[in-house]
Amino acid sequence: MAAALSVSAPAVAQNAAVQTPGAQSATAASTADATAGRDASGADSADSASGTAAMNDAFGARQKSLDQRTEENDYRYGVAEHDCYSTFFVNHCLNKARDSMRSVQADIRKEQLALDGEQRVEHARVRDEQAALRQAQDAAGAPQRAAQDARNTQAYQDKQRQHELDQAQRNAEAPQRSANAQAYQDKQRQHALDQAQRGVSPSQAAANQQAYDQKQGDFQKKLDEAHQQGAQKAQERVEKQQSFEKKQTDAAQHKADVEARQKQAADKAEQKRQDQLKQQQLDEQQKQQQQQQQ
Repeated sequence: MAAALSVSAPAVAQNAAVQTPGAQSATAASTADATAGRDASGADSADSASGTAAMNDAFGARQKSLDQRTEENDYRYGVAEHDCYSTFFVNHCLNKARDSMRSVQADIRKEQLALDGEQRVEHARVRDEQAALRQAQDAAGAPQRAAQDARNTQAYQDKQRQHELDQAQRNAEAPQRSANAQAYQDKQRQHALDQAQRGVSPSQAAANQQAYDQKQGDFQKKLDEAHQQGAQKAQERVEKQQSFEKKQTDAAQHKADVEARQKQAADKAEQKRQDQLKQQQLDEQQKQQQQQQQ
C-alpha cells in the first residue's frame, strides 16, 4: 500500500527516544582513543541491532494485523454484496455495503500510511546510526593506521640508508682489495722464482704452476660468485623497493575507489528514496482525487 509523508505523534516520539542513545554513543566514540572507540562501537552496534530487531518485530506485527483486517473487510464486503442480490432494493443495498467497506478501508489505509511513515523514519535512523558508527570506527583506527604507515616508512628509509652505507664501505675498501690481490700475485711470482733458483725440476715446476693456476682459477671463481651474489642482492633490494612502492600506491588507489563507491551508493540510495517519496505523493494525490470523484 502506498506510503504518505505524515507520521503519527507517538511514532515520532518513539523514534526520537530510540535515536538519543545512538547520538550519545557516536559522540562518546568520537572523543575516545582507538581501543576505547572500538569497544564502544561494538557495544553500540549490539544495542542498536537488538533495538532494530525489536522495532522490526513490532512493525511486522502491525503490518500483519492490517493485512488481516483488509482481508476480513474484503470478505465481509463480498458476503454483503452477495446478500444484496437477494433483497428488493439491490442498488441501495450495494451502495450501503460499498460505503461500509470504504469506511473501514479508509481507517485501515490511514493506519497503513502512519506505519509506512514510521518505518521510513526508523530505516533512516538506522542508516544514519550505522554510518556514524562506521565513521567513529574509522576515526578510532586512524591513529593506529597512521602509526603503522610511519613505522613502515621509517623502516624502509633505515634499510635504504644502511644499503647506502654498505655500498660506500665496499667502494672505500675496493682499492685495498685490489692491492691485496696484487700483493698475492707478486708473492706467487716471487715464490716461483725462488723455486727456480733452488733448482726445482721442470716437471715439478709445471706441477707447481698447475697448482698455482688452479688456486688462481678457484680464487677468480669465488670472486666472480661474490660479485654475482652482490649484484643479485642489489637487484632484490631494488625489486623489494618497487614492490613496496607499488603496494603503497595500490592501497591508496583502493582506498580512493572504496570511498568513491560508498559515496556513489549513498547518492543512489538517496536519489531512490527521493523518487519513492515523490511517487508515493503522486499516488496519494491520485487516490484522493478518485475518492473525491466517487
